[in-house]
Amino acid sequence: MAVKEKVLQFANQVSRNKPGSRGWFGENDARYRILEPVVTDEMAEVLLCMKIRTKTTAKEVAPLCNKSVERCSELLLELADIGVVFVNEIDGVDTFWYETWVPGIMEMMVNHKENVKKYPQIAKAFNDYGLENGPNSIGGFPTGVGLMRVIPIETAIDGETRRASYEEVSKYLNDNDIFSVSNCSCRTSREIMGEGCGHLKEDMCIQLGHAAEYYIRTGRGREITREEAFDIIKRAEENGLMHQIPNLDGSGKTHAICNCCGCSCFALRTTTMFNNADMSRSNYVSKVDKDKCVACGECVVNCPTNALKLGQKLCSSKPVVEKIEMKSNPRNTEWGPEKWNPEYRTNREDVVESGTSPCKTACPAHIAVQGYIKLASQGRYKEALELIKKENPFPAICGRICPRKCESACTRGDIDSPIAIDEIKKFIAEQDLNADNRFVPKKRHEYGKKIAIVGGGPAGLSCAYYLSIDGYKVTVFEKQEALGGMLTLGIPSFRLEKEVVNAEIEILREMGVEFKTGVEVGKDITLDQLRSEGYEAFYIAIGAQAGRKLGIEGEYAKGVIPGVEFVRDVNLGEDVKLNGNVVVIGGGNVAIDVARNATRVGANTVNMFCLENREQMPALEEEIEEALEENIVINNSWGPTRILSSNGRVTGVEFRKCLSVFDESGKFSPKFDDNDVKVVDADYVLISVGQSIDWGTILEGSKVELNPNNTVKADGFTYQTDEPDIFVGGDSYTGPRFAIDAIAAGKEGAISIHRFVQPGQSLVNGRDRKDYHEFDKNALQIEGYDNTPRQSVKHDHENKDAFKDVRLTFTEEQMKKETERCLGCGATVVNEFMCVGCGQCTTKCKFDAISLVRAYDCEGVEYEKVKPVVVKTTIKRKGRIIAKKVKDVFVKED
Repeated sequence: MAVKEKVLQFANQVSRNKPGSRGWFGENDARYRILEPVVTDEMAEVLLCMKIRTKTTAKEVAPLCNKSVERCSELLLELADIGVVFVNEIDGVDTFWYETWVPGIMEMMVNHKENVKKYPQIAKAFNDYGLENGPNSIGGFPTGVGLMRVIPIETAIDGETRRASYEEVSKYLNDNDIFSVSNCSCRTSREIMGEGCGHLKEDMCIQLGHAAEYYIRTGRGREITREEAFDIIKRAEENGLMHQIPNLDGSGKTHAICNCCGCSCFALRTTTMFNNADMSRSNYVSKVDKDKCVACGECVVNCPTNALKLGQKLCSSKPVVEKIEMKSNPRNTEWGPEKWNPEYRTNREDVVESGTSPCKTACPAHIAVQGYIKLASQGRYKEALELIKKENPFPAICGRICPRKCESACTRGDIDSPIAIDEIKKFIAEQDLNADNRFVPKKRHEYGKKIAIVGGGPAGLSCAYYLSIDGYKVTVFEKQEALGGMLTLGIPSFRLEKEVVNAEIEILREMGVEFKTGVEVGKDITLDQLRSEGYEAFYIAIGAQAGRKLGIEGEYAKGVIPGVEFVRDVNLGEDVKLNGNVVVIGGGNVAIDVARNATRVGANTVNMFCLENREQMPALEEEIEEALEENIVINNSWGPTRILSSNGRVTGVEFRKCLSVFDESGKFSPKFDDNDVKVVDADYVLISVGQSIDWGTILEGSKVELNPNNTVKADGFTYQTDEPDIFVGGDSYTGPRFAIDAIAAGKEGAISIHRFVQPGQSLVNGRDRKDYHEFDKNALQIEGYDNTPRQSVKHDHENKDAFKDVRLTFTEEQMKKETERCLGCGATVVNEFMCVGCGQCTTKCKFDAISLVRAYDCEGVEYEKVKPVVVKTTIKRKGRIIAKKVKDVFVKED
């Protein structure tokens, strides 16, 4: 296609390039490509007769470009509609002018809703402009003089002794009378390119004064009141966004307030990709009070530039990252591509190199353990509950059945006994069981799209919870009549009472989640039928609710029952009765549950047999002890060879001695002593050697593939299957695991589904990979800790109901004593250079542990005065670079 020469000339004119100069660019430059599809040479003829940021009228321009006033007016109005020029009515006359590329022409062009869809190169050119020109700005702009400027969240600088009004959002809203709100141009561009980060574009950016008048007139934005503008600001802050303003109008002046995220904003890309924070920072930086910080991580996950990371508070014999230092930065170092971070949207880090607290690391959901323990110690129970529910919607359930990986990793356990973390969580969650005190999260959005969850277990319910917070219309389809999956059907009531499960599920009902029980997807209704009803994505989490066979002689005899089916029938209230001698085969937690259930439905004796020795048993030690207390006999290191029967009825089991379960590489490969064999009499045999997945017909006709073990093949990060609208989680993806693993997977599934159903969103860009690692506990130097012993949970021995959970909850006094035992291992660490002073971290901290401190004293400069400032800064930088090189030489010689 032929080059539009006059359009190219105008593109260079906006860039202040003179023909024949070194800076003159051609048709491959983003500044030409954004204009090319929509600006004609005739329009360019008018534009070439105008000057940047200089107001004019059609009457004034017409003679300069040899056109009639009428034609000139038509072209200018068309250019205003396209987004190349502003138009305002001044003294009854349409007045026009064009601005800089950014902030200016490019944002306005991208905000033309039809053109940007019709001509995707407009969005692409906006993106490419920053990539092409970002390197040229490195080191040239001092703090506060960039094209865009971060404005701190106002509550973050309340009470600051050196506050300045130009750092306050309220100043700009109070200084203006006309307001509009529009889509975010950066996120629009990302969406068009299919590279969105999950933060959506709608109603994000506020225009003020002349810009609002223009946006309303051209349909780019809708008019709002000042009160509505303040509400948008507040909502943005609640949702983890920060504020920026176009910064070329002069100190204390602007025509817009953007509500930005670090993963899509092109202005912040200068900071995060090019490591050039001076281009957009405010005068403030974050400071952490380590004594108050509890490493909850809320500031870390909400920091737009990844300037905050989790580290440790305890002393160590090994080097500990106390402060993230940048030995060199663009102010004093030549800053080429080797110092950039082009993958900043996918390589975000939550933890410093030396590690952070073991409890948060070990938890599959990475719950802020230290945080909710501290809140509980202060009596702030509802806030503690809210913090837990950011990662786990079912704390009361997990407080009763969690495998307590956090406790196993607890640093205190290396001194005496680990913190009773789960018991503290259980105490906090008790108020959630009372409808009057229940914590129901506030909805962040109202997206409204229909999502189907198949399976009402922990993964599906977790996914439903987080999708509901975003305002999706979620329906859970459950094959059984009861909700909860294995929580309800696979875990005995004496470990998890069904009232607890139902109470936490009830919160989802209050949030608007719809439940359809007794519906088997694939049989009663198909995925295609649900698609025709408007469901846009599916989360399949049917769990592993079927028992596995042993593959030995006699296992189909009468009286041989899969353990999971046995427990399910008991939980459903079926009239299950066992008598005589019961043999349970298996050594895991489910096998323990099966055995303990058997004692409650009439068994005379219960004998467990498993391949593993006592140390290798997969069941938790606590559960083994409870089984022994109920006179269940555990026979270790025996494997079944056949089940004996008479007239089709089981009479016993033949076992042989197991010498080893795993080979030298740790692979399951049991070895037996064929000469050491015994027969055990049995009236019933309950097999609990694992669970399997029964897919039924749910996946028929889909592209979803299964692994050899019958789990679904899916992406390990996004959980998306080969059928793009189907996501999976829980046991149907991992195989049988704990409820907390399924809950964590449910939240990740919700994140993926949100991105999938929204146009142009990437499933991975800007997403937290939660790659946690703990510090070296062997190197810790711990002194002066409280030697209070671990509190023990009392049991209600007076309760005669065999199916009642007799474990009591901590008293408040016990809970307070236990929270005092926490060593407070972790703390947030700051990279002050990468911090842009937005203040988002301060709004998320519940402990007053992080604040903004004024570190600079710089104001914005209007466009016409920027060049001298940049030249001066560039010259000074060159001097610092030379001085640093000289210093480095002498340091090396020393």
